[in-house]
Amino acid sequence: MSYTAKIGPSILNSDMACLASECTRMLECGADYLHLDVMDGHFVPNITFGHPVVECLRKHLGLAPFFDMHMMVSRPEQWVKPMAAAGATQYTFHLEATSNAGALIKDIRESGMKVGALQRVGLAIKPGTTVEVLAPWASQIDMALVMTVEPGFGGQKFMEDMMPKSLHASLTLCLIPRQVSWLRTQFPSLDIEVDGGVGPDSIHKCAEAGANMIVSGSAIMSSDDPRSVINFLRNACMEAIQKRSLDR
Repeated sequence: MSYTAKIGPSILNSDMACLASECTRMLECGADYLHLDVMDGHFVPNITFGHPVVECLRKHLGLAPFFDMHMMVSRPEQWVKPMAAAGATQYTFHLEATSNAGALIKDIRESGMKVGALQRVGLAIKPGTTVEVLAPWASQIDMALVMTVEPGFGGQKFMEDMMPKSLHASLTLCLIPRQVSWLRTQFPSLDIEVDGGVGPDSIHKCAEAGANMIVSGSAIMSSDDPRSVINFLRNACMEAIQKRSLDR
């Protein structure tokens, strides 16, 4: 078991007019990484920012911060080189957005997208996509992202009770904890990230299911004490990881 607890505030919920200072504030409050949502208005209905903003943030924040680029775009292949040049650390694309995930993973690996010694590929799925579709790619990626809300807007409510489905049904919704638990069982060393409505009220379900990378937006960004929220989320993950290690 080689994974660790990591908390990444989603800057989608920050004051965009003060983006660099908000990122700095989160890092000073103990964030392990920054989760940056890139939306193109096609794959999801909202529009956020692109590689020029990422490049500015990298110049302002330096090489140390880990930038997890969540690419909610309809053509993820198009933005690999620009994001690599801008200073992205991890390129997380949606399986639903590409017809050739293997070629895209290869392109990311060959793009030189890394900061220091880190070079990482993430693969994401929407809540309605069966988790088993990640299995063929698990050995080629560093992280799997399970969305706990439909992607596109920040501040949504965590989808705790979604309509259950059989393991191999492909068009109906399932319980997010079951998806995460299945991934953790099948791929014990894989980083598993959850994103969407995650905060103190929902962290235990995510952590107990096996998630170790936690994206949290409004719960952290809107808090009067973001450091305490980050610590609470991290401690919940660490306790779940320790318990899982003892149970093995």
